[in-house]
Amino acid sequence: MSIYFYFIYHKLPLFKFQAVMPNMSLVPFSHTDSHTSLKMIGHHDDLTMCVLGCGSLGTAILSGILSSLAEMEAPKPLQTPSSGTSTPAETLPQRLPSQFIACVRRPESAKKVKAALWEHTSSVKVVWEHNVVSVQQSEVVLLACKPSAVEEILKEPGMTKALHGKLLISICAGVTVEQIEKHLHGAVPARDPEEDGRCRIVRALPNAASLIRESMTVVADDNQPSAMPAATMQLVTWIFRRIGDVVFLPTSAMNASTALCGSGPAFFALVLEAAIDGAVAMGLPRAEAQRMAAQTMKGAAGLVLNGEHPALLRDKVGTPGGCSIGGLLVLEEGAVRGTVSRAVREAATVAGRLGNGAQGVNGTRLNGFEH
Repeated sequence: MSIYFYFIYHKLPLFKFQAVMPNMSLVPFSHTDSHTSLKMIGHHDDLTMCVLGCGSLGTAILSGILSSLAEMEAPKPLQTPSSGTSTPAETLPQRLPSQFIACVRRPESAKKVKAALWEHTSSVKVVWEHNVVSVQQSEVVLLACKPSAVEEILKEPGMTKALHGKLLISICAGVTVEQIEKHLHGAVPARDPEEDGRCRIVRALPNAASLIRESMTVVADDNQPSAMPAATMQLVTWIFRRIGDVVFLPTSAMNASTALCGSGPAFFALVLEAAIDGAVAMGLPRAEAQRMAAQTMKGAAGLVLNGEHPALLRDKVGTPGGCSIGGLLVLEEGAVRGTVSRAVREAATVAGRLGNGAQGVNGTRLNGFEH
């Protein structure tokens, strides 16, 4: 499918869309491969984005971006102006990704990516074993491989030169910007990327809910003048808002963020599973209990996201003499609050150790003291 987007900037962008659909072939990358293009009027240098190690998370991010671009160009119904305030439209970066290269290691993986992105094959090229060439043809590079593969990929011959002057976004858990700099340059350069022209590295932590565009992504930003230019921050924000919400925090908060947002879905799933088991024990069918518990947890989270404080929500539900307060007291007797809090602290500690290259970290603590 060849897709052409024409961006005309007024107060809001207007889009014109035309599409034709040829088949996409899965072949090793070639300089002679044809490219479709999306050109922005006034910005004839739209971005190509490459995903290195395009597994489930990288595919989810690509899917979110591509779906968002499709929604942007879709016809919008006319709306009658109304009185009062309205939610301001999202500010678009001056340059958006329009073409995408998904890099994998095996043809079998390429087929999986193609199957997941079948609606957007005109804008995505799927390749394998051609990481450096793909980076050469891109302006934005998403490093989405397993942490154990980072060094191998970054030390491929020609990779450092191919990344020169580009934006490298790493979503590899536990891999710091400093580690990436050392893999690429042998040491952490003292100068800012704006001065020496090397790639600018941004560390981001999306989570498993990226698959349904409900991720909570944390981006490392130390709020220093040289840390991240405004245009880069705007582009990074736009990319990760395609798969959920985004927050910027200092690098020192990344381990705690990994524990809360990265490990959090597993923690909440355990609580959810326990609630389901309790309901099943009292006679509810498991399928219905799972649906009811999941929707209840989703509703509680929605209330909090709409401004309700968790403690006030708990008090509102726990009416005097009711069943909720009775259940809450059992949870307090079981030290659920302290146990969940400690689980987050433990996960943050382990994340920090793993980030420093330690192995076999879990199980090294007894009664809160490290041995």
